[in-house]
Amino acid sequence: MIIDTHCHLSDTCYDNDLDAVISNAINSDVIGFILPGADVNDLPKAAKISQKYKNVYFAVGVHPYDIRGYNEETLRKFASHEKCVAIGECGLDYFRLPKDEMEKITEKEEQKRVFLAQLELAVELNKPVILHIRDANEDCYNVLKEYAPRLTAGAVLHCYNASPLLLELVKFGNFYFGIGGVLTFKNAKNLVEILPNIPKDRIVIETDAPYLTPEPYRGKRNEPMFTTFVAKKIAEILSLSESEVKELTSSNAKRLFKCFDT
Repeated sequence: MIIDTHCHLSDTCYDNDLDAVISNAINSDVIGFILPGADVNDLPKAAKISQKYKNVYFAVGVHPYDIRGYNEETLRKFASHEKCVAIGECGLDYFRLPKDEMEKITEKEEQKRVFLAQLELAVELNKPVILHIRDANEDCYNVLKEYAPRLTAGAVLHCYNASPLLLELVKFGNFYFGIGGVLTFKNAKNLVEILPNIPKDRIVIETDAPYLTPEPYRGKRNEPMFTTFVAKKIAEILSLSESEVKELTSSNAKRLFKCFDT
């Protein structure tokens, strides 16, 4: 069975067929789902979804693109929910920085401030962190190597970007690596090459649904049931059976997030 450790099922694109999406996933051997937090305004909906479905859990966090809406009081409120299992997704994303140099510096500083605030919350509440890192490998690495001793509940690099520098985080402790549909893309050479270097007990599967749909459905709305294509590709690269990959990654997800029925 597979656990999708990162799927945005609170997205409005699932409003009309969420029951079917969950059902289709379960019929495809997906037994668990984690909804990351990206915007504080989405948290009530995520909590409601988690209460409706047995093996759906959620996280509280603010994506780097949504830092203007950061509200620690709201995060704390939902972090106390019985089905909240993590903090995030949070991190640094320099992909869409302003062109003006002063504005660029200000944006980076603000992203870092909100990122550090969420790391502090994870330390305080002893919850794992879901990390979002895009075009900011060195800055994130420098932050995380300092926080590593305090992140005792662990962390996962969502949509791991094949950075050798970020892979070095394994030596600091309890860091996991989220592998999703990108692995199936024709231009995923770097990720394909580095995957065997990730410790097998640190790999988890994700979709980032509705984004990053794997081949052969790339371009369509992503859904948790498509994790099967990710598991198949991982098995191919690591010379494992698909059942071994499913069991391995699900065990890793349970260990990190401390939830899901065994």
